[in-house]
Amino acid sequence: MGAITPGPVNVLAIRHGAAAGRLTALAYVLGASLSYALVVWLMGRGGAWLLREAWAVQGARWLGAAYLLHLAWRIATAPPMALAGPAGAPRHVAWAALAALQDGGLTQSLNPKAWLVALSGIGLFVLPQEDVTSALGLFCAVSLLACALGVGCWALAGRLLARALAPPARQQGLNRAMGALLALSVASMLG
Repeated sequence: MGAITPGPVNVLAIRHGAAAGRLTALAYVLGASLSYALVVWLMGRGGAWLLREAWAVQGARWLGAAYLLHLAWRIATAPPMALAGPAGAPRHVAWAALAALQDGGLTQSLNPKAWLVALSGIGLFVLPQEDVTSALGLFCAVSLLACALGVGCWALAGRLLARALAPPARQQGLNRAMGALLALSVASMLG
């Protein structure tokens, strides 16, 4: 359920969908989804101890918040760009896709909501099973698919909005709104 709800990863997905080519948007979705599956696996392999350590929880919380606020600022102040236009040179597209893959992975791995949702899912669906190892593998696969679908929907929404956002003033308005929404989601996590 958490994969489709608004949050930092999905706010950035809509921006990637609107501003980037298909490959770059797909790379962002893949990075976020693989990162979430890794978070689920780590929590299933004993990461619950991390949540019992107050220093670790606070450190992760503030590190994640700082990174997400940095992204919010970058989004809000981003200059207008050609949306859904022709792709650049293949080398440029490959570098942009690699950067988007990294952005998706880092944003998801530093998202406290991802860690808490993963831990909840492990407690509900994995630990009660007789064969915890098999249940964890299945839950990781389902989590990967659910995240790809949820984040992909947000990227697709951004792609569909690209024409409406082609004028620079509208794009700057979206950038500011997305940056503000991301900052608000960080504030709600800290509050």
